[in-house]
Amino acid sequence: MKLRTRLVVSFFLIVFVPILLAVLAFFAIRLVQMKTITQSDGIDIGLLAYSIDYTHLKVLLEDMALCIVFILILTGLTITAWIYRGIVTPIRKLEDATQKIKEGNLDFTVDAEGNDEIGELCQNFESMRKRLKESAEEKLEAEKENRVLISNISHDLKTPITAIKGYVEGIMDGVADTPEKMDRYIRTIYSKVNDMDRLINELTLYSKIDTNRIPYNFNKINVLDYFNDCVEEIGLELEAEHIGLSYYNYAADDSLIIADPEQLKRVIDNIIGNSVKYMDKEPGRINIRIKDVGDFIQVEIEDNGKGVAQKDLPYIFDRFYRTDASRNSATGGSGIGLSIVKKIIEDHGGKIWATSKESTGTVMYFVLRKYQEVPNE
Repeated sequence: MKLRTRLVVSFFLIVFVPILLAVLAFFAIRLVQMKTITQSDGIDIGLLAYSIDYTHLKVLLEDMALCIVFILILTGLTITAWIYRGIVTPIRKLEDATQKIKEGNLDFTVDAEGNDEIGELCQNFESMRKRLKESAEEKLEAEKENRVLISNISHDLKTPITAIKGYVEGIMDGVADTPEKMDRYIRTIYSKVNDMDRLINELTLYSKIDTNRIPYNFNKINVLDYFNDCVEEIGLELEAEHIGLSYYNYAADDSLIIADPEQLKRVIDNIIGNSVKYMDKEPGRINIRIKDVGDFIQVEIEDNGKGVAQKDLPYIFDRFYRTDASRNSATGGSGIGLSIVKKIIEDHGGKIWATSKESTGTVMYFVLRKYQEVPNE
């Protein structure tokens, strides 16, 4: 019952019930007294209305007043209990719940009784409690992820820094005493600096992902020209790693997509970098295939690395998920590379997935919708 209805009913009960009961009591008492007088005095009932003396009227009024007081007290107690049960009890529950929230305890429930305003308030309070609990859990999870990220970045920055320090000390101590050694030391230092730069870039992008502030600059891109340029650049990097590259582009010459060239290149670089990181065969090989699949352009990047276990495959795009628990220097990383890839592809309106077989290799797939001109009517 709504609170307004409850108050209206309470008003009518307080005002009219005592009056009604008092009237009934009046007639009942008068009837009893009339019978008593008739039996004791032998007065005819037809003449009784004219023969009740002042004493009998006084007794009647006193009895009626007592009945009215009793009825008022009883009605007041009943209505008070009814209102207390419907209003005060839920308010006390809310007061207790507020105190628990103040103390930081969100592991409780607020049961809503009834469909009145107080019940709706309890339901809204319970919804607020659930949302606060979810926010607290999300905050704890974010703090945990940040700790993991800091630990990962610290570990993976320490490795190249240690290497750079060692090679610089070698140069200072004259260990690199030939042009060949000097060239090798400098190239190694340069490679380690690039590793550090990549980690810092990932950290920067991670912070933008968390606040949905990745800067996109979408443009119409010719699929053939764009991927030809990407593969040419990637080929030089893989050649330095002694990894073979095969490239097949089956898209039409005029196929277009809407994408951010820089962020799409980041996707390809992250996938290729991941393949190189887990390459465990001689010779290593990566195949890139571009296919036209109806309304989409599908990109496939295949390697012959160590592969991913089937139990790990559903989680490889999760933030900070790592298939190698050992964290050695060869397979280090922040653990956010593939989660960044997934975020960028999804922001492009695409989809990404993977298949893999241990000791054989992994294939990464992602699709992007083709650009199609809308005919003017």
